[in-house]
Amino acid sequence: MKTYAIGDLQGCAHEAQLLLDRIFDAGGSDARILFVGDLINRGPDSLGALRRMKALSESSGGRVEALLGNHDLHLIAVAVGAQRMSRSDTLDEILAAPDRDELIAWLRQRPLAMFVDNHLLVHAGVAPQWDAAQTMALAGEVETMLRSDGYIGFLGAMYGNDPDRWDDNLEGMARLRCIVNALTRMRLCTEDGSMDFKHKESESGPVGSGLLPWFDLPGRRTQDVTVVFGHWSALGLIQRPDLIGLDSGCVWGGKLTAVCLDDRSLLQVDCPEYREHSGKR
Repeated sequence: MKTYAIGDLQGCAHEAQLLLDRIFDAGGSDARILFVGDLINRGPDSLGALRRMKALSESSGGRVEALLGNHDLHLIAVAVGAQRMSRSDTLDEILAAPDRDELIAWLRQRPLAMFVDNHLLVHAGVAPQWDAAQTMALAGEVETMLRSDGYIGFLGAMYGNDPDRWDDNLEGMARLRCIVNALTRMRLCTEDGSMDFKHKESESGPVGSGLLPWFDLPGRRTQDVTVVFGHWSALGLIQRPDLIGLDSGCVWGGKLTAVCLDDRSLLQVDCPEYREHSGKR
């Protein structure tokens, strides 16, 4: 059984189906398929994408799974009244759908990290202080909260940029917020691991800023595994021995990308420019 990881869909349901068809043709109907988050928002058919992923997940016996990305968490928060929609959101069809409650309930059960055959999958990044085992454990803390009766209160307090650096002594909402920000929002950091949330459109920080991509921070403790992530369309596709970046800008007129984790072979689908480039990625 081959295992494929797929980058950010962001509501591009048609392209997702084209890519899935190619995967099934290449790897057989028993392929394992893992999405790195941001199934919805910005693209033309968020409702169709979410319904398709839910149906595939529920009928696959665990072979199809999707991580939670920042847009997926945003949808859950909007659906329960813990956050307002922004002008660039394309969530109205989901929120008005007769099966919205079932869709949101399914999203709430999704993981924030997966560890598969020495590949650590996250949506955005991993704090440099974490190894793979700690990443999975910390993701589990947030997953437990999202699946609990107190999830609405958590979602209401989830937003914010502080604390911007991980400390093992963090507690309560500060701890959970830092975990969420690392796993679903992080791109650039200072050398000590402090997360920067201002610079979204480039692959590096301004000259002299001292900002580095999170995966190039010195001493990162996940260098012994391959981290697979999305979230950063400005980077495009990245393949290194210890790193696979999968957000190839589907919704921005790029490609939707799948990588076979067994042999690093690529499958890609060209996408129309559904959205003009902006900082809201």
